[in-house]
Amino acid sequence: MPLPRILIIVVGLVTTVSAVLADLVIPDLAAQHVHNPHWPPHAKFHDAQYMVMTVLLGLTGLVLATRQGVNPRPRLRCAAVVLATPWLGMIGALLFPGTAAYDPEFADRTVFVLGLHGQIFLAIVMLALLAAAGTLGGPGRRAVTGRAGGADRAGTRSRPGRQAG
Repeated sequence: MPLPRILIIVVGLVTTVSAVLADLVIPDLAAQHVHNPHWPPHAKFHDAQYMVMTVLLGLTGLVLATRQGVNPRPRLRCAAVVLATPWLGMIGALLFPGTAAYDPEFADRTVFVLGLHGQIFLAIVMLALLAAAGTLGGPGRRAVTGRAGGADRAGTRSRPGRQAG
């Protein structure tokens, strides 16, 4: 299996499970999210929405990355874009006024890696893996085929029973 596909699948697996693990399952982290008694129901709703959305984006990316076909590059690019969405959203959320990567009451229990909040660090790593997959994948090229219904040398589609060109 080519390295770009492996990288995208790894990011897909992490994307699929990470939000649910962090926000719902792992006790110390879930106490800062869904199980935080200081969060109003509407905040918990949006966290649940984020978890479901991230699982769906992760699964979509995995399906795109693992499907077999003649030219996987377009699907892998699409998978990378889909999988980048929640990680870019996490970083982009910090640009909104009044937001923070963690609540002050949990400052002593928050994990920092290289001076970054653990979630932000993970987002950067996931985006870097997707960028590496895109770089290693090289430029996409259309398949050249002489068959009817395939692409001709100019990259345009020919119709069955007609000459391309």
